[in-house]
This record gives sequence, C-alpha cells and structure tokens, in this order.
Amino acid sequence: MWASIISEWLSLIFRWLHVIAAVAWIGSSFYFIALDLSLKSRDSLPKGVMGEAWQVHGGGFYHIVKYLVAPSQMPSELTWFKWEAYTTWLSGFVLMIVVYYLNADLFLVDKSILDLTPVQAGLFSFGSLALAWLLYEAACRSGLARHELPFAIGGYIFLVALTFAFTHVLSGRGAFNQIGAIIGTIMVANVFAVIIPNQKKIVAALLAGEAPDPKLGKAGKERSVHNNYLTLPVVALMISNHYPLLFGTRYNWAIVAIVLALGPVIRHFFNERHKGHPSPWWVWGVAAAGMIAILLLSAAGPRDAKTAATVAQPTFAQVEEIVTSRCSMCHAAEPVWDGIVTAPKGVLLDTAEHIQRNARLIARNAAWSSAMPPGNITEITADERAVLAAWAGAR
Repeated sequence: MWASIISEWLSLIFRWLHVIAAVAWIGSSFYFIALDLSLKSRDSLPKGVMGEAWQVHGGGFYHIVKYLVAPSQMPSELTWFKWEAYTTWLSGFVLMIVVYYLNADLFLVDKSILDLTPVQAGLFSFGSLALAWLLYEAACRSGLARHELPFAIGGYIFLVALTFAFTHVLSGRGAFNQIGAIIGTIMVANVFAVIIPNQKKIVAALLAGEAPDPKLGKAGKERSVHNNYLTLPVVALMISNHYPLLFGTRYNWAIVAIVLALGPVIRHFFNERHKGHPSPWWVWGVAAAGMIAILLLSAAGPRDAKTAATVAQPTFAQVEEIVTSRCSMCHAAEPVWDGIVTAPKGVLLDTAEHIQRNARLIARNAAWSSAMPPGNITEITADERAVLAAWAGAR
C-alpha cells in the first residue's frame, strides 16, 4: 500500500516541477528567439552591436541591444539561462523512472505487441534515448546541420522512423512518451553540451582580453534554432498520454508524423512575423488539414481491431462479462490488482450501473483505442473490443 501511495506522490511532485520548469524554459526560449528575429540594425549602433529593439511591457519601456559575438569588455553582471532546461530534463527523467520504468508492465510494455520484461523495456528505452542523441550530435558535428533544409528533412525522417519502430516494440503510450523524451533530451543536450559551454568559452576569452571565436556563437545559435522548431511537437507528445485516441490507435505512428510536421510549420508562422515579414497565413490551412487528418486516423480503431459493424448487437450481459473480467479488478471500490489501492481516476466499473454510466469512457479507452487495459495486461481480445464498440455505438 505505502509503495503505491509514495509512487503516486512522487509522480505528482515531479510532474508539477517538470511542468513549472518547462514553462520557464519554453517561455524564455520563445522570447529570445522572437527578440533575436525582431532586432533592427541601424548606422548609429555601437561597434559590434548586431541590432536593437524597443519593447514595452508591464508599464515600462525596454531598450535591448545584441552583440554579434560579445561586447568588448566583460559586463559586471551577467544572467545565465540554463537551469530552466536542466530542471525540465532532470525532473522529466525522474518522472519517467517513477511512472514508466517502475510501472513498465502497465505503461511501457504491451505484450500483444512484443512480450518484453519490465527490465528489457527499461533498458531498450534508456538505450534508444542515448543512441538517438548520439546520432543527432554526430550529424551536427559532421557539418550536416549547416545545410538547413536537407538536415531538417533528414531529421524528420529519422524521428518518424524511430516512432514507427517504437510502436512495434513498446505500448502506444510508451512509444509516444519515448519519442517525446528523445526530442526533449536532444533539446536539453543542445543547451548543456553546446550552448552553455560555448558561452563560457566566450566569457573566458573576454576575461583574458582575447577576441572570442565567432564560430562559438554561431554554433550556439544553430542549436537554439533547432530547439525552437522542436518545442511544439515535444509538448504535444508529452500531453498525449491523456488522449487514448492518439496513442492507442492503429495509425498512432502516422499521427506522430503529422505532429512532428505541424509543430515546425506553426513556429514558422510566428518566426516570420517576428522578423517583420508578411505573415504566411497558408500555415493555418496546413495546420487545419493536419488536424483533420489526425481526427480521421484516430477513428481507425486500435491495432488488429475488428469492425463493430460485423458484430451482432451484443447483450448487456456480454458487455458486463467482458468489463468484469478485464477491467473491474482495478476499477472497483476495493481493487484486487496488486499495487492498485484506489480505482484509477475514480472510475468504478464493478456494477451494472457503473458500467452503463461510464459507457463512453469504456468505448474511448477499450474499444475505439487500446489504451485500456494498460499494456493489455488482462489480455482483452480484438473480438471483445469489437463487442464493446458495437454496444457503445448503439447507445
């Protein structure tokens, strides 16, 4: 009992910290990208200044200038933006351990996809996390990142291929979380391994009275731009576990592919506006088309699903038997599943009245998607899901 309670509280604490840190990191990142793109060059600016901007906020005016590499002398005070990124990743990794690794049989493994042990799933997850970052880092350091469009297309294909592979190894929820964790790791590693070290080298050069290497600032800016375009997809992936029709359906990998494309497209709209260029309004047409495509894909049902229309109209007794045998051991006033002390999300499915009341939730999680039972741990069959779908559709 106490292990379950402690696990739940750790999940809450680190999820709260993760969200707060992510808001701070994304907010500062978006602000500086917008600021950088909006800077205006003028003849009257001091030597070494790339541009300036005037901004108004909170009842005051701000005059901001940016030096192309660094000022001629080290300022007496310097604010560093790094702990937001580090805290986001550290809290997220702890959360991954608490939620996914310690409960791998529920949230990381789906034995109907691949029969992994929790240890195997955890090692696969951590190993792919490290390997994907190393491949990205090698590609950047090889000089490929200097060719922006080919690098972006190659990176997109790489992430979609990873997603497809993950959905054939892990549960749908685990696969979505894994690809989100990989993108988040790449983003934080950009800060930790490139942006901050390069800034420290620039500061060291200033203190030594030397001229900083312009390549250091350019490399940091390159990684910052990568992070800017990856932010929206990773946010969508990290909240996807609340939406079973995304991760628990047949074409979940294709849904991720669309999200990975839509995020950068939407960022392009705002970046162009920040530059003062004409607004690319076509972006919203593409975004709308992408969301419609996701809607249609999410309606395809779970993997290996049978069409509800081919199932004879079931009796409620059939439905009750399926729910009782596959769901009610956890969703009961007194759960009998080891480690579950209260019904998940307070949903009770242990009486006929409770089943009728939660018909739409049952359909959304166990008929129209394979989100429940988590990891298909009670081994519900495709035929049983079709029965639930036919029953819910006739209501």
